[in-house]
Amino acid sequence: MKDNGIRIFLVWLCVAAAAVADPLLVELPNGQLRGRDNKGYYSYESIPYAEPPVGELRFEAPQRYAQQWKETFDATQPPVECMQWNQYTDQENKLTGVEDCLTVSVYRPKNSSRSSFPVVVNIHGGAFMFGGAAGNGHEAFMASGNVIVVKITYRLGPLGFISSGDSALPGNFGLKDQRLALQWIRDNIARFGGEPENILVVGFSAGAASLHLHLLQKDFQQLAKAAALISGTALMPSTVQQGGRRRAFEMGRIVGCGLLEDSTVLKKCLKSKHASEIVTAVRDFLVFDYVPFAPFGPVVEPVDAAEPFLTQHPLDIIKSGDFSQVPWLVSHTQEDGAYNAAIFLAKQPNGEEFIGELNKRWYELAPHLFFYRDSSKTIEQMDDYSRDLRQQYLGNRNFSVDNYLDMQRIFTDALFRNDSIRSIDLHRKHSKSPIYYYVYDNPAARGRASLLARRDDIVVGTGHGDDYFLFFDSPSRQPLRADEEIISKNLIKMFEDFVQGDKGSLTYDSCVFPNNIAQEHVEFILIKRNGCEISKADWIA
Repeated sequence: MKDNGIRIFLVWLCVAAAAVADPLLVELPNGQLRGRDNKGYYSYESIPYAEPPVGELRFEAPQRYAQQWKETFDATQPPVECMQWNQYTDQENKLTGVEDCLTVSVYRPKNSSRSSFPVVVNIHGGAFMFGGAAGNGHEAFMASGNVIVVKITYRLGPLGFISSGDSALPGNFGLKDQRLALQWIRDNIARFGGEPENILVVGFSAGAASLHLHLLQKDFQQLAKAAALISGTALMPSTVQQGGRRRAFEMGRIVGCGLLEDSTVLKKCLKSKHASEIVTAVRDFLVFDYVPFAPFGPVVEPVDAAEPFLTQHPLDIIKSGDFSQVPWLVSHTQEDGAYNAAIFLAKQPNGEEFIGELNKRWYELAPHLFFYRDSSKTIEQMDDYSRDLRQQYLGNRNFSVDNYLDMQRIFTDALFRNDSIRSIDLHRKHSKSPIYYYVYDNPAARGRASLLARRDDIVVGTGHGDDYFLFFDSPSRQPLRADEEIISKNLIKMFEDFVQGDKGSLTYDSCVFPNNIAQEHVEFILIKRNGCEISKADWIA
């Protein structure tokens, strides 16, 4: 027995010595993996955290990856996208990605002054429908050299979020993927030199809404130290929707399962279909361009579902006060709705902008654009809200390019700003943890709105992602302007300090964030081109 103990100790010494000799080699419970040397940092990409969600594991909660590697695992391959109908694919067939996609990718800077690193985890955006880890760069964080970055992939669209509203097909598989990935990171990041006690999770757009839903779970405080929600919350109308059962059975009809009523039969049929057939059917749920932009997303699950993620509406959880107590940051840009509104600036074959279509189709499209079609009890109620919404922002004017910015403000307020403020206001009444808030106002030269509008001649303001892609960089934003370079470094330092600090305080440049728990009114930091200032929200949504 003593000899066995000595033998095990010697093996451990050999493994430790090898790790010191070759930082590209990492020992995991599944075996050894080899990463890549990228000059200023090391990368360990496409590491599976769950069994492939294919075959009988499709439409099921993810299972922890348990395979043992007989040879050194190749962790040099960039992460692939989960199968999706991608809005940014500029062709009629928008199908991209693969079904076997549940991986994490780890990026560690070369910094000889540190023996270990705090960790920043990224949950990408994409309306729960598209996107991927590879589209969210890590170079800016690596250049700073003070944190490990981990990016996760999770199931999207119908493969990740279809729900029949009962225990047979409860939904939220993408959220359950995220939770398992966060558990994997907590359990394994020390093997890469990370500090499991210092983890900040950053989510963007749908990733931010996802992160808010994680915050509402009691166990999140065991997985992370702090959270940052960039342009997204759980209270956005696109996050938790009604009507999932209707869409699930409509999916079954589209792919040839027939007019079913039994969820178990539906699930069995959908499992027999090719994944590409299911994902391609997303186009049949779109009524105009990529509208609604999130036909499949999170739902409230039945309490008898196996391994449920969400069994109450987020609003009820917040009011109960029964959620994780960690410091968190909420943000949005000054014109976040530009992402959603910009498609109406694109020109039709006749040379006219699509915005003119709203004058003819407002009552048809508005419920899809702002996600109240399934929550309205009657058509009359739905039409009344559509009329009031238009009247509030445009009065008696027609939609036109001349008043585009007024139309865009509807999207900013209804889809981002209002519910960001409402989330903060509700949480500060039922929470003890610090809550911080910033608004970013510094337009990118070419943001995502320009890509969707297919034009640069109309100023849309500071749009969706104009701040986010300064720290999780995107090739479409390169090169950065001089002012954006400064802001990028300030934002990265803000996150580094947030994850490393002991008191949960937060600072951007010279501005100390007000803690909204202690404030009479909701306050935020306004980040502008040449600095920052503390402002007060002028009203509560």
